[in-house]
Amino acid sequence: MKRIIKIGLLATILVACNSSDKSKKEEVGSKKETTIETTTEKEYSSYEEIDSDEALVATALMAVPKESRANCKVIGYNMAGDFVTFREGDNQYIVLVDDPKKDGFNAACYHKDLEPFMARGRALRAEGKSASEVFDIREEEVKSGQLNIPTGTTLHIYYGKKTLYNPETSEVADAKLRYVVYMPWATSESTGLPEVPIAANHPWIMNPGTHRAHIMISPINE
Repeated sequence: MKRIIKIGLLATILVACNSSDKSKKEEVGSKKETTIETTTEKEYSSYEEIDSDEALVATALMAVPKESRANCKVIGYNMAGDFVTFREGDNQYIVLVDDPKKDGFNAACYHKDLEPFMARGRALRAEGKSASEVFDIREEEVKSGQLNIPTGTTLHIYYGKKTLYNPETSEVADAKLRYVVYMPWATSESTGLPEVPIAANHPWIMNPGTHRAHIMISPINE
């Protein structure tokens, strides 16, 4: 009888200890999740939604080298959904603001000599052409000389998943830059570049052998 009582007491003690350990682990996990959430909220506490034309322009300019931001042309869709020229410019860059109707953030700047090529793409997409149709049409037009993509012209893309920005610095939360250097008809053989990135932040050639061949330089994923 005494043996049975001892076994019962031991089982009760073990159950109590396990419950206590589980509660402590759950408490620690809860504190950790709360800390992460609080840190994230604190990190973006000074950020605001990109919800005005002024904010669209300010954030898009982050795609441009700092010394060239003051004099570049800025175009794109405004908050009302109209494609407009926000301001004229006189340097080598044209800036395309983020489309506020699309998820995430994606602004860009490109050399002004690329504008005919970019404008043609916008026009074809407005007609309802698919991505493959746009590619094929512009391929033929570049081959025929109707369109021109100057070798070495660049595209800078400032992008991210969030649409929050710091109104003091114009930086977009978690946004990064990637770069494109157009090299029409270039191949891996003609440039010595791989067709896929072989290391983080390593240049590679995309769409080789076509009108849209370009050197791609993507950011390191942290």
